[in-house]
Amino acid sequence: MSTRDSWRNSWGSGYGGGGLSFGGTSAWGAGGGDTVFRVLSRTSERRSKRRSGIISGFSEDGLYEEDDLSVYSERDVHLPPISKAEDWALMPDVKNYAERGEKDQLKSRKLGVTWKNLTVKGIGSDAAFNENVSSQFNIPRNIKEGRQPPPLNTIIDDTHGCVKPGEMLLVLGRPGSGCTTLLKMLANRRNGYAEVNGDVHFGSMTAKEAEQYRGQIVMNTEEELFFPTLTVGQTVDFATRMNVPYHKFSDQHSDKEYQQEYRDFLLKAMGITHTSGTKVGNEYVRGVSGGERKRVSIIETLASRGSVFCWDNSTRGLDASTALQYTKAIRAMTDVVGLSTVVSLYQAGNGIYDLFDKVLVLDEGKEIYYGPREQARPFMEELGFVCGDGANVADFLTGVTVPTERSVRPGFEASFPRTAVEIRDDYSRSDINAIMGKQYAYPQTDEAKENTKEFKEAIAYDKDKSLPKQSPLTVSFAKQVKACVVRQYQIVWGDKPTFIIKQVATLVQALVVGSLFYNASTDSSGLFSKSGALFFSLLYQALMALSEVTDSFAGRPVLAKHKAFAFFHPAAFCIAQIAADIPVLLFQVSHFSLVLYFMVSLRLSASAFFIYWVTLLATAICMAAVMRAIGAVFSTFDGATKLSGFWFSALITYIGYFIPKNRMHPWFVWIYWIDPLAYGFEILLANEVHGQTIPCVNNNLIPNGPGYTDLAFQSCAGVAGAVQGATTVTGDQYLQAFSYKHSHLWRNFGIIWAWWAFFVVVTIVATSNWKEMAGKSGFLVIPRENVKKTLPLLQNDEESQAKEKPASRDQLAPLDSSSSSMDEKTIENQLISNTSVFTWKNLTYTVKTPSGDRVLLDNIQGWVKPGMLGALMGSSGAGKTTLLDVLAQRKTEGSITGSVLVDGRPLSVAFQRSAGYCEQLDIHEPLATVREALEFSALLRQGRSIPKEEKIKYVDTIINLLEMQDIEHTLVGRTGAGLSVEQRKRLTIGVELVAKPSILIFLDEPTSGLDGQAAFNTLRFLRKLAAVGQAVLVTIHQPSALLFKEFDTLLLLARGGKTVYFGDIGVDASTLKDYFARNGAPCPRGVNPAEHMIDVVSGSASQGKDWNQVWLESPEHKEVSNEVDRINKEAAGKPPGTVDDGHEFAMPLWQQTKLVTHRMNVALYRNTDYINNKFALHIGSALFNGFTFWKIGSSVQELQLKLFTIFNFIFVAPGVINQLQPLFIDRRDIYEFREKKSKMYSWIAFVTGLIVSEFPYLCICAVLYFAPWYYTVGFTTDSNKSGATFFVMLFYEFIYTGIGQFIAAYAPNAVFASLVNPALITVLVSFCGVLVPYSQIQEFWRYWIYWLNPFNYLVSSILTFTVFDNVVQCDDHEFALFDTPNNQTCGEYLAPYKAGLGARTNLVNPEATSGCRVCQYRFGSDYLATLNINDYYVGWRDAGIVVIFAISSYVMVFLLMRLRTKATKTAS
Repeated sequence: MSTRDSWRNSWGSGYGGGGLSFGGTSAWGAGGGDTVFRVLSRTSERRSKRRSGIISGFSEDGLYEEDDLSVYSERDVHLPPISKAEDWALMPDVKNYAERGEKDQLKSRKLGVTWKNLTVKGIGSDAAFNENVSSQFNIPRNIKEGRQPPPLNTIIDDTHGCVKPGEMLLVLGRPGSGCTTLLKMLANRRNGYAEVNGDVHFGSMTAKEAEQYRGQIVMNTEEELFFPTLTVGQTVDFATRMNVPYHKFSDQHSDKEYQQEYRDFLLKAMGITHTSGTKVGNEYVRGVSGGERKRVSIIETLASRGSVFCWDNSTRGLDASTALQYTKAIRAMTDVVGLSTVVSLYQAGNGIYDLFDKVLVLDEGKEIYYGPREQARPFMEELGFVCGDGANVADFLTGVTVPTERSVRPGFEASFPRTAVEIRDDYSRSDINAIMGKQYAYPQTDEAKENTKEFKEAIAYDKDKSLPKQSPLTVSFAKQVKACVVRQYQIVWGDKPTFIIKQVATLVQALVVGSLFYNASTDSSGLFSKSGALFFSLLYQALMALSEVTDSFAGRPVLAKHKAFAFFHPAAFCIAQIAADIPVLLFQVSHFSLVLYFMVSLRLSASAFFIYWVTLLATAICMAAVMRAIGAVFSTFDGATKLSGFWFSALITYIGYFIPKNRMHPWFVWIYWIDPLAYGFEILLANEVHGQTIPCVNNNLIPNGPGYTDLAFQSCAGVAGAVQGATTVTGDQYLQAFSYKHSHLWRNFGIIWAWWAFFVVVTIVATSNWKEMAGKSGFLVIPRENVKKTLPLLQNDEESQAKEKPASRDQLAPLDSSSSSMDEKTIENQLISNTSVFTWKNLTYTVKTPSGDRVLLDNIQGWVKPGMLGALMGSSGAGKTTLLDVLAQRKTEGSITGSVLVDGRPLSVAFQRSAGYCEQLDIHEPLATVREALEFSALLRQGRSIPKEEKIKYVDTIINLLEMQDIEHTLVGRTGAGLSVEQRKRLTIGVELVAKPSILIFLDEPTSGLDGQAAFNTLRFLRKLAAVGQAVLVTIHQPSALLFKEFDTLLLLARGGKTVYFGDIGVDASTLKDYFARNGAPCPRGVNPAEHMIDVVSGSASQGKDWNQVWLESPEHKEVSNEVDRINKEAAGKPPGTVDDGHEFAMPLWQQTKLVTHRMNVALYRNTDYINNKFALHIGSALFNGFTFWKIGSSVQELQLKLFTIFNFIFVAPGVINQLQPLFIDRRDIYEFREKKSKMYSWIAFVTGLIVSEFPYLCICAVLYFAPWYYTVGFTTDSNKSGATFFVMLFYEFIYTGIGQFIAAYAPNAVFASLVNPALITVLVSFCGVLVPYSQIQEFWRYWIYWLNPFNYLVSSILTFTVFDNVVQCDDHEFALFDTPNNQTCGEYLAPYKAGLGARTNLVNPEATSGCRVCQYRFGSDYLATLNINDYYVGWRDAGIVVIFAISSYVMVFLLMRLRTKATKTAS
């Protein structure tokens, strides 16, 4: 029987002999059945030719015979269509969509993508130096480097290809070969590249024309970007809601019906319906498993209903069975709907590989093969390469240029092509290239033009009629806004703790401030209190708005992704944020107002209260818009915090409370006019005092006291607006003194809303221009001080930097050859040969959830022996990582029962550092180099008896072993700039290895995200470790048959943490296959046993059996239980294999502290963004403060200005604190997630290092503030006074840094910290004696919080040094002016007053008999007495107390970090 007949028969049996012709639409839109028939016929025809040996040039004996590819054209259309994914469970649903579309005669949305001569260049990596604090000031070098154009680096070199509708192309290449860049070009994403040359056509459209269809040409990137507090259901719901077509199927009656049907189909297709109510989560928010999160990102991409899909390594983190199901889903949709699909994969198994039509292989950006999938392997074999039996063909194709990976057929040793260039030359001469070249004219064909025309019509038909013609969006603007509003509420509700904290903090603030200004009087003494309360009402709204800057950056990557998918217009998102704000702010402002207004006893009338409330609401909304606009305009968080901190202090200073408008200097008065808070303050003050008559009392009435009762011979003093000689002042006179008018009230209200509208527009415009991050892992970063050590590193692609392969590569000996035997011997000598046995029995792990207890691990048992490499497998979400965490004692929540023993004994205190644990997430200090990271781990985790030199030498061994010599002096960096995924993974493994783990090594997904070769190298390396006696336990997702062979034992888990198998794997997995065959699930020939197991447990081969029950009833289970007992008994009878030194940490605390502090110092020294920000904020604030209060004189009102300029110095803190907390929390996360759990060093060393590393910069900051401010304001130049002031300012730097750090030490995240800051700072600011003088503070607060407030001592000490000796000279209008009774002289009339209450006043004309002129104060000390500063020594006393506060704020950091540090759980 011929191949074709057998193919016909197999097709016939699969379909009962009848051919199916189904139409071509789906949720995507659509197409007539005949078009799909054509596409699938062509696909099937190609496959039939493949089988008959025409295309591939296979002769009957299977050898590669001739390149007869000329028949790669339409023929045999009578063959019925067939899809390779015909057996996919949801295929009927896809066909059903298609048939419904055909019935409704919907147009098809097929495009296809064709490219030729495509070359892409990026900015070269040599330019990536990381400057440090001192090197950045090397101006000559900066100028020289700035004048040289950055070198360009070719990422993709002259590639071409064509993916027609209904075709799937697999792009293969090692990390660094340019796969991601090629996919970005095919998805029409050109941002961030220096140069793109060549033609890319989508259908018959050019790349430029296709820009307006960005929602149809989509890419799923490797990063997973979500709002972590949303559930999976909410995330998918939003995505599907944004793509409901205007014209639905005729049998659907509403948008909701369409959206729900589509949503449920997608969740079912990816097998995550059960996670609908679980949070998506991220590294720090608990949510679904990594594999499930990956599937959510796949669903989100499919929800776009695109026509061209590019998938970048989308199976990363999925188990083999799920990865195959995903590829089948894509295949089914591609076939039925006529999509064009381009997929790049690492570690693609043969089952997945066989689902593709075409393959494109990239090496160093060069296209070394592009053609039919069937042809790829024979083509390479003809060149002399050998593909081993059962090997992954995809790995074979990417390995042909790698000396350590390829194997060459005998007889070809001299002639085989050695480099990418040579293979490309061979390919370009081949017939495959000539035939494929004919397809590049596809955009000019009638078929492409017709498809494109239909595509445009289909998109227009789908699009809501209210949208502009050029809009890439689908649903109407109103629906976009509605969906965004719903999502915004879900985000708020998902993060309830933050919402509750905000509201509680607001209520507490209102109560505190209400009690501070409690029952303010209606006379002149209450004026200052009331205006203080009004000022504070606005200040608090502005402080709360500051957290918007942090929020803006948290959501930005998700927004950029959704914009690329054309889900919504950024304006919809901005409007949704405002809409979501309104009820929250309504609630917040209402309870704040109700409490504060009536406690302070402001004007008691309904209209006055309503005006107060509505003004606060308008100001709160406006300030949120201001901060959001700042967040939107800046591309970096550092830039935004710099401006927001500075702008915040400018708005507060120019509100009109500190400096009356008429005393503002002309160079800054414009800030007053653009300050929304200033308009709000005028409204509140006018609303409060208009129409009132305010009598002068106490200090403000001269003379007063016994014997002075006749108002005719008294006068107001120190009350703004009071007419000289009068004893009362009207509210309008008071307003006039500040250049305010009651008639401005509603005008100002309108101006606040105008500013709000302006900032909303700015936000929308800026948000619309947000770009997705261009590169991914763009380049290595070399610290400037390491430039000489680092040889010029050649960078390859944005994805990573695979080492440049030398031209004559076969000179490089393979790693396993004799050349490396010396290395291996060294390693064998150096690695500790482990003799301990690790066992666990009846291990159960339960966590509490809102719906009750949930068992994540259920009665698991097993062991790891020295020299054994154990695999831990299961479907996504089966509890693999959970089991590793429990075994490695990394869990801090939940309860664990069962036993975990080493050598039959309970785990020792040193267990966590004696066992190595490589977590799935590669968390490292980004500003350390690779060598520094490894040395840090070695020095801290190897025993204290080992000399330092030996530890460093061992680091060299591991660097050589992991082949990281070329990158050892480069920074770890972050995604985008730094190590690639694969290099990070190697570093994670290295960090654990240099610790010389003595018991065993756990690795969680060490091969996830690596290509086949890197995965194989990693596993071969683990095999080496096992060979020298290490015990290794590894969780692994998608092992190829080749990788699976390396393991000795397997623990297989099903969902819910139930055991399906534990025991030996056997030679070629014989033992394992035998177990499953005996129980009714034999492994078919040629199938990867690892994939088969997962399929049996969770996939299509499960046959509905409870495989956990099968295991529990098996003789193997009984044997395992007995064996665990036997191992424990035997081991307990012998001396332990590992001797416990009794120390929790390997090194003493002093050594830990030295090493940690050194690392923090280096990291901060390299963190120029952070340090420059700190410096800029200080210089900017100091100059601003200095020029605002330029050369203050010595009148009474100017004494007040001196107080306010000092008070203003306090406000350097919020900006710097907002910037230092995210850094602190980042460092804390690295410590808590990895270093604390491996008992690397104590929390005491961590906190000490963080605190001490800031000291040098804080000293510089104090100088940078002092110098531009102190002399500009015009304070005394006496060095005793200026030196003392500087001393206090220096310690204030330490105080606020300590405050910021202790809040961050306990805060769960940076947003939480940014909400606590305003609460604490406002309380401290309120009670420091500036806003309310000491004598007027309510007694409840006066006797404790005033004395416990560091800001009180700060202000009073600086005031003492700068104001105490000043001679006061009243301005004319500041004198109290009155006549005397009975022709007395002024001196006689005021004698009793001067002897008593008026002792500190200054009578300037004692001899006059009328028009007595009295100034409130003689010296600065008289004014300070009203502020509870009664003597000069108080200045030095308070300076000493400031030092004590600086120390105590750091003590608080230690205290709160200790409270946060939880002990890990052990099995009981």
